[in-house]
Order: sequence, then structure tokens, then C-alpha cells
Amino acid sequence: MSGRIILVGDDIDTDQLAPGAYMKGGIEALAAHCLEGVRPGFAQEVKPGDVLVAGRNFGVGSSREQAAEALKHLGLAGVVALSFAGIFYRNAINLGLPVLTAPDLSAVTDGAAARLDVAAARLELASDGAAIALDPLPDNLQVLLADGGLVPHLKKRFAKERNKEQGQCAEHRP
Repeated sequence: MSGRIILVGDDIDTDQLAPGAYMKGGIEALAAHCLEGVRPGFAQEVKPGDVLVAGRNFGVGSSREQAAEALKHLGLAGVVALSFAGIFYRNAINLGLPVLTAPDLSAVTDGAAARLDVAAARLELASDGAAIALDPLPDNLQVLLADGGLVPHLKKRFAKERNKEQGQCAEHRP
């Protein structure tokens, strides 16, 4: 999936990602107001495949999982940041939103065409063909993301185990 870089700064908190005033409106309302306090029009300009690039401490604040859910709902390919708040990071992975860290993002410019390759852990920049190396995700987290998040992953795993058990039971029937 290819898209554009949407650049934001440091310390983007979960109240910016999922404003409390819109919590009762569901994910549609939250996503429509995502990041409007730091980047007005973000929800209207983002397109599927775009990559949100941030500074340090992205997702700091409350443990509301709707912050990651709003970004996923908008179709982002993922979020790349210098660092993430721990709870946001895990919520994002659990919801199937790729989040990767990078040691340096100084070569990234707002609006540049780019492609996030989660498996290869790199952010490919279309302008000069360069790629920014990202910190790779462990295999178990890549599997979670590939399955669409924790709940779909567990459903798949339990179905596989159930099928295996049923197959073993059938082998032992007279």
C-alpha cells in the first residue's frame, strides 16, 4: 500500500487522537475529529495507505484504545515514530495497526510519497528511492498484525486448535 507522509510532532496524546468530547459518538465521530487540535483537517485529508510520522512519545496519555482505533479506521498504513507510549503501542498492535520506531526521521518531509513495508521494517520514500530503516517488529507481533489484531488472531488460533482436536477425535472413533 502506498500513500503520503503526514508529519506531526512530539508528545501527541490520546486526547488529540480520540477527543473525549466525541467518545459517545462512536468510532465514526472520534475518527472525524482525530488530531484536529494539532493538525486541523487531518481526518479529511488522510487517505488509505498514508503513513503518520511522529516524534517522541506518540500516544502518551490515557489508555483509551479508541486512539489507535481512530487511526486504523481512517485507513492509515501505520504509524512511524521516534518512540511510543507503552499502552498506546500495545493497543495499536492489538487492534492491527502497525506501529514502528525509527532511530532517525530527519529525512522525512510532510506530504512526500512513501510506502510502509512492515515486514521489511522500512519506510520507502518515493522521491529519491531511499528507505529509512525501522526497528523490526518481533515475529509474534508481525503475525498478530497479519491476522488483523489480537482478537482475529485468537479466533484463528482457536479455530485451528478446535479443528485439530476434532480431527484427533475422529481418528479414535471405531
